[in-house]
Formats: sequence, C-alpha cells, structure tokens
Amino acid sequence: MKNIKVYINAADKRGHINKEIYGHFAEHLGRCIYDGIYVGENSDIPNVRGIRSDIAEAFRKIKMPVLRWPGGCFADEYHWKDGIGEKSSRKKMINTNWGHVTEDNSFGTHEYFDLCEQIGCEPYLAGNVGSGSVAELAEWIEYITFDDVSPMADLRRKNGREKAWRLKYLGIGNENWGCGGNMRPEYYADEYRRYQSFCKNFSGNELYKIACGPNADDYNWTDVIMKNIGKWHTKGISLHYYTVPTGDWSKKGSARSFDSEEYYSTISKTLYIDELITRHSHIMDRYDYEKEVALIVDEWGCWYDVEEGTNPGFLYQQNTMRDAVVAACNLNIFNRHADRVKMANLAQAVNVLQSLVLTEGEKMVLTPTYHVFDMYKEHQESDAVYCFVDNAEAGDKTKIPMISCSASVKDGKLLVTIANCSLDEEAEVSFALNGFNASAVSGNILTGDVHDLNDFDDPHKVMIKNFVATVSEDSVKAVIPACAVVSLWIE
Repeated sequence: MKNIKVYINAADKRGHINKEIYGHFAEHLGRCIYDGIYVGENSDIPNVRGIRSDIAEAFRKIKMPVLRWPGGCFADEYHWKDGIGEKSSRKKMINTNWGHVTEDNSFGTHEYFDLCEQIGCEPYLAGNVGSGSVAELAEWIEYITFDDVSPMADLRRKNGREKAWRLKYLGIGNENWGCGGNMRPEYYADEYRRYQSFCKNFSGNELYKIACGPNADDYNWTDVIMKNIGKWHTKGISLHYYTVPTGDWSKKGSARSFDSEEYYSTISKTLYIDELITRHSHIMDRYDYEKEVALIVDEWGCWYDVEEGTNPGFLYQQNTMRDAVVAACNLNIFNRHADRVKMANLAQAVNVLQSLVLTEGEKMVLTPTYHVFDMYKEHQESDAVYCFVDNAEAGDKTKIPMISCSASVKDGKLLVTIANCSLDEEAEVSFALNGFNASAVSGNILTGDVHDLNDFDDPHKVMIKNFVATVSEDSVKAVIPACAVVSLWIE
C-alpha cells in the first residue's frame, strides 16, 4: 500500500467549472444516431418521436449539459436542407467518411433540437465549411433562430416548428486541417472570419462562435489562429486529442484484450492532454491574457481497433474499467484547467468509440465511462480549487502518477474526485484540507478488474457502490483500491 498526501485549499479558487466541460458528441457515424439514439416513430422500442426513451433518460440522469452534432468529419459534408421536411422526400446521400453507407437524413435539424429538448441540454452545431457555403450556414442560423417573418423562418414554420429555437454554440467548421478541407491555418483563419461575419444574432439569440483549433500538438495552428482571429471574432477554439494505446493509428490495440504494459501506456498517453492544454494555453495567453477565448476540447477519448466482426467504418468498441480510469483522469485535468477549458465533448455518446451507452435491439447497457460521468456530475457549475497530489509512481516499463485528483466547492460542500491508476496497489490517501472545516464525508466508488465491462449478458457487472472514508476537522482519509474511481462529498 502506498501512502499519498493530497493538499486541498478550498479558499483558493482556480476557475469556474462550466457544466459544458461534461459535454458529449453525437455524429452520423455507425450506430450512434440510427439504431442508437434514433429508432424512428414506428419502432417497438419505447420512444418519443423516434428518440429512444431509455437513452434520453440516461442522459438526463448525468445532467448532460451539451451535445455536439452532426459531426465530426460528417459535418463538413452535411447539407442541412437535406434533413428537413417530409422524411419520405428527404434527399439521400453517401456517408463517405464512415463506412460508405446510405444516409437517409431522417434525423435532421428538427429531430436534433427535439433530442436536446428531451435531454434538457444545450445544442452545439458544427457548421459545414469544408464543402458548404457562407450562404448555406447563414441560412441555417436564420432557419433555427429567427422568430419573425423571413424566407428561412417561414420554411421552418412550414416544416412544423412555429417558435424559433435557441442556439448558443456554433462551431465554424471541423478539423479543417484534415477531413474538413486540408487547409493551412492562414487560409482557414480567413475563411473563419468570412463565415462568422454572416452568422448573425437573431431574435435575442447570441451565438458563441467556436473556431477550428489544433490537432493535438500542432502549436503553430494555435498561434496562427489566435494571431489572425483572436478574441474579436471568436469565443473559443477547439482542440482534438484521442488516446491511442499503441500510438500507432494502423494498429491501435484492442478495447478488451490488453496486458498491463498496454494499460499503463494508455494512461500515460491520456495524461498527455494535460501538457497539450498547458502549452496551447500559454500560446493563447500571449494574445488573450484575460482568458476571454475558451479552449474547447470537443473531441476526446479512447480510440481502439473496432470489435471483431463489426464494420470497420462504424468504430464500435467495448468499454472496460480502463476506460473508466481514462475518463476520470481526463475530467480531473479539465477541472484543473477550468480557467481556460470551458467545454469538452467525449467521443461519442452511443455505440461509437468511448461511448456512454451501448445498444443491441431493445437492450441498452451503461458503460463504466457512463458511471464516471454520473459520479462527477456535481462538479458542474462549481469552482475548481487548489488541489496538489504528493504522488507515487505506478507501472513497470511505463511510469505514471498513481493518483489523479481534482476538487471543487459549491453550496458549502467540497467534492473531491480521485482515480487510483495502479493495477495492483491500493493507496491510503490523506486529504489535508485548508479553508474548509470537515464534519462529514460520504462517497461512491467504481472499481473492479481492469478488464471488467458491462455487456448485454451481464449489464451490471461494473456499478457504482457506496464508499466509506473517515473525517476529522482538517483531514479526510480513504483507502482507495487499485484500478478505482472514487468521489467524496465533504461537508
């Protein structure tokens, strides 16, 4: 057993944790939308206007704050007018990015906003810059948000929606350094300035415009975008980073079959996002010291080889306790960077990559990653506070910090979330508290063998359980098992 000391100063607030840091992402990819979120009005699976009721309920339970759509790479081939009007007459297209399957556009703008309303989350649209036009994106904003008489507002009414929707978050393009057009940062910056000029605020709706930011460690992209766009034209820039255990995109590794060295490599690579955020933030600070431009980590998560026997273009993978530890580490990092990181979106919500939910017909499984979001959800709209871990190492060939931790205060309570990343050693953790008098503590834990998962035969193998810690006035102590995620409410 390792003895670990964690120092928390509840009076030293480091940033407000926007609820959107706990956001998600749903792309027209594999079985995320169709045969996942959307089953159609005539399905025997319980639904509300085609949207699966059990999935909507699961998303509400974790207080899903924002859902990015329609992509991803799909966004820069998506033409929104194909997805409105009578479903039988909607234009069909080929999804060239993901499996070359036919997209029938039965899930479009109206269905997406209905989904967001059923969940109670903010919409986040990714606009088409790669193959679209300025006029197309401008008309989409008018269609969605204008509440008076205009061609697009009248078209919306004709299609059954009288009242305009509210749209806060608008991404202008997606991965324009790659699948969104293979652009140079200088060229994209000019395109962004042009596009955003015609994305107007209508009927009291104010857009929060987000520019395409860097791919992982492309620091030059960040520098060029901040220099040429800056805080006068955007509220945020995106960052995409995926955890690939092997570091080899041609052979990424299995989601469920891996040894201890591959596990530690996975955690090491996921922790690298801390360095990425730090270095991109330093570049942003040169142009925006007041931190008026947010860093939006709108694609993150584990990317493995697809499950055997599934369509390679559908990116379907299982989800184990390894993924739970990955999720916990990432969310702790985002919390600690809450002064600059204002939104993050796990890829993806259902049946794709590191998903919250897996479905098979009428069956639904909540993954270990889902349960981490459930344990962490009360960080939303709290204040991140100083949290330092006097850490130990875990791992053999690949060394990683044993403990990942973050803390926040809200309504007079202190929430501390911890991951023990070791596979074989428990940790006796002492939390030294400053600026907070502790009288009671309650906790939850998610733990098990690192290969444990929830499937359709055993959907409840990995579940949240009660956890006991001890408390004194200025300290809390807890023994945290190996491969575990813990949340502590301290009052």
